[in-house]
Amino acid sequence: MSKLDNRVAVVTGGSSGVGKAVAGLFLHAGARVTIAGRDSAKLAAAAEELAGGDRLATHPVDVADPKQCQQLIAAATQRFGKVDLLVNNAGMNIKQRTFRELTPQAWSMIVRANLDGAFYCTQAVLPQMLARKDGIVINIVSVAGKRANPLGGVAYVASKFGMGAMGTVLANEERENGIRVSNIYPGEINTPILEQRPRPVTEEQRANILQPGDVAEAVLFVATLPPHVSVPELIIKPTIHTYW
Repeated sequence: MSKLDNRVAVVTGGSSGVGKAVAGLFLHAGARVTIAGRDSAKLAAAAEELAGGDRLATHPVDVADPKQCQQLIAAATQRFGKVDLLVNNAGMNIKQRTFRELTPQAWSMIVRANLDGAFYCTQAVLPQMLARKDGIVINIVSVAGKRANPLGGVAYVASKFGMGAMGTVLANEERENGIRVSNIYPGEINTPILEQRPRPVTEEQRANILQPGDVAEAVLFVATLPPHVSVPELIIKPTIHTYW
């Protein structure tokens, strides 16, 4: 029996990077998985690559829209009967990220995608988890949610601090109701979000930082622990980087 047999997962930002890697490991471990993202074509390409058969579904969603998040969870539940695992992985950044460069519109766009989206998806799935007294929410935060480094930009950093705080409060509120919430704080990862860096990232740097599969392994570890075990926080970083 595989570790995630009879478990159902929803992974946002699942068409590339960490989300796609998580979906692949979950499928290999026996789970049924819905991957969600804004681009239907990218979702279809990811689904073909993952080759999950009838254990894999795709659902286009803009997590900044609460109604679409409700529809995502409803669709996954209708397809597979329930949702046991939610991985809040969707996120974004922009090149014009310093305080001086940010506009109110850009601030709102980043916060809605990174923080509000995680809230909307969690709010949509929580009632059924509470009804079963069983559920795991895994937030892919960032070390930017642990230290306010200018590298990520003010809106990204603020959204990630908020995401981590939201997860911590929810974990404490619902700890006696079978709900486990884990905040995973990765350092730099070789994913498409690096294309939004103000300065291009070299291939050498990409090779020396975390790869999507590295973070996915951490997610799988958290997702497969027994119900009496919770991992509130997990920091994972490239070996070459310092730890503050």
